[in-house]
Amino acid sequence: MTTISIISYAAVQPIGVCYGLNGNNLPSAQDAVNIYKRNGIQKMRIYAPVPEVLNARRWTNIEQNFLLMLPMKTFSPLQPILQQLQIGYISVGNEVPSSSNIAQYVAPAMEKIQNALASAGLQSQIKVSTSIYAGLLSVSYPPSQGLFSNETKPFVKPIIDILVRNNAPLLVSVYPYFSYIGDPSDISLDYALFTSRGIVVQDGSFGYQNIFDAILDAQYSAQEKEGGSSVNIVVSETGCSYDGNPPVASSTNAGIYYKNVISHVKSGKGTPRRPGRGIETFLFAMFEENQKLGAETERHFGLFFPDQQPKYRISFN
Repeated sequence: MTTISIISYAAVQPIGVCYGLNGNNLPSAQDAVNIYKRNGIQKMRIYAPVPEVLNARRWTNIEQNFLLMLPMKTFSPLQPILQQLQIGYISVGNEVPSSSNIAQYVAPAMEKIQNALASAGLQSQIKVSTSIYAGLLSVSYPPSQGLFSNETKPFVKPIIDILVRNNAPLLVSVYPYFSYIGDPSDISLDYALFTSRGIVVQDGSFGYQNIFDAILDAQYSAQEKEGGSSVNIVVSETGCSYDGNPPVASSTNAGIYYKNVISHVKSGKGTPRRPGRGIETFLFAMFEENQKLGAETERHFGLFFPDQQPKYRISFN
């Protein structure tokens, strides 16, 4: 099985929200889409080609985002759908570990899909990419020293080369929440929540007030060392849990994070290494998911409760 995610792109980049379905008490797909509409959320990312979601979306102006678990042979039947929807690029793989037995197939699959798009006349409309997580770096501090590990480079380098050739972005999951709970003695809560009043990390001429920017710039530094200085980054997931891992996992702190990350990416300031460049960002996630695997904290990233009530007082756009 190959994971294929399809994510839309627009020159003006509104906030997107990931729509997970790992719950047995979630609202209908049409009700979920209506919540997107009422809150002005124009980008959606889903994790399976659920017919109810696709059909609900067709009656809205949401720029659809798909995360599809599909065998490669089912890509061709998707081409008519790609032509109908506003889609800018396709991602093969979602946070594939470089040590996994499928890692070697990601770059070749990207090439095959790029060729398939060219055959369908969609190569200028849709770019091919993949989604990675920040843990592929062996060095992330200071950001200018960002470096992919020797074990990761054989996986990452071919991907970056493809992205450079096709002017496509790299999709990256960026979670200050996990950075903080993994190292609370060295990373302050203010640095993770965008609430630091001054520079926390000075890296040469670049100053960092939040770890979100630091994570992104470490990724940019690592890409540059592999010939990917022209490759832009799209934040394909970011969020904060409100339960399961105090002190950061609280309703108050999660609300602060979501509000501040929205404000930051919508400001258009970019990061210290990429100033003035918009950061296309998808928040994780739309609803609480009571059947999500992993630690208890994983089930509490929702922006809305299953009864459709908002968890936080935030404006998305």
